Amino acid sequence: MSAEQTTGDTVIHVAGTPGYDITVGHGIVGRVGAALPAGARKVLIIHPPTLSAQASMLRETLMADGSREVLLAEVPDAEAGKRIEVAAFCWQILGQADFTRTDAIVGFGGGAVTDLAGFVAASWLRGVEIVQVPTTVLGMVDAAVGGKTGVNTAEGKNLVGAFWAPRAVICDLDLLVTLPENEILAGYAEVVKAGFIYYPEILDIVEADPVRAVDVTTAEFRRTIELAIQMKANVVGEDFREAGLREILNYGHTLAHAIEHAERYRWRHGAAVSVGMVYAAELSRLAGRLSDAAVDRHRRVLELLGLPTSYRAGAWQTLLATMQRDKKSRGGMLRFILLDDIAKPTVFQAPDESLLFAAYQEIGAEDQGRIISTGRDGR
Repeated sequence: MSAEQTTGDTVIHVAGTPGYDITVGHGIVGRVGAALPAGARKVLIIHPPTLSAQASMLRETLMADGSREVLLAEVPDAEAGKRIEVAAFCWQILGQADFTRTDAIVGFGGGAVTDLAGFVAASWLRGVEIVQVPTTVLGMVDAAVGGKTGVNTAEGKNLVGAFWAPRAVICDLDLLVTLPENEILAGYAEVVKAGFIYYPEILDIVEADPVRAVDVTTAEFRRTIELAIQMKANVVGEDFREAGLREILNYGHTLAHAIEHAERYRWRHGAAVSVGMVYAAELSRLAGRLSDAAVDRHRRVLELLGLPTSYRAGAWQTLLATMQRDKKSRGGMLRFILLDDIAKPTVFQAPDESLLFAAYQEIGAEDQGRIISTGRDGR
């Protein structure tokens, strides 16, 4: 669980059985071949349409020594790809190509693609090796790290899935250079989450210079990305199956997933998480746990980044119904991650509905125009 500088790269180890390394650096996508199992004679690269050219180049690189057959599976972008029908399409390719347990999969794309690819790998022959190559901020700091895989259903997000650790994660920061600004900002919400629950240094960096914090070419950006990855590595290394500590990673996500469902996944995941964190902070304050200053800091940091901090005032009953059937509720009881202070997360179970509603009143916005344009970010 330590970070180690090697020739300009950062290697972050995730403990556990199996443990694996996350490599962060520039121009390192070519390391995928070395990360694959030596016995893999067939490899499937799962990728979105926007990365077709890059996936083809990666395919050629992996086939250069003549030791492998490499296939491509182009899947729909963002949440449209996280469907069981798309997973079945990938299984069909694997079956027709006679993939065995010694073969491997590469997830090459944003968080939705790595979620899907991980689920396909976990379920094919009850598990084959996967190397994750996230190409978005959200994928690098969240989806591709930790081994949570899954697809969505009509009833909610990520309700069908499996825990399946990757063999390796390759985070090539050069892949972020061409991303639209809104894509980077939406993904950066998960970086900010790491600041609120674990590494306040991230918040300090954003407050000092929000422009440099989200500029993918700066040292400040790389520092915050590595801290967010290190946080998740520390947590999942201790709690792979979310039996305890890992639950803190859900900060802001209970309401966020309900917002995504209400918006039919047209909202970026990070935008929903941004609103969800402000809601969780307000709930923490009303529960007597968090100071006004800490709640204000949530709004200040997120608004410096241009992320939303409010949602439709009249949506509460719809959101509550979705939260009550979310996978984070246990035995019908809602569970939230709240804060006793910055970097001091705690579990809050079965809160009174009047308290939940009161907290929502603090983030409800009558003016829909106050809420940023959303779109897709691959998660």
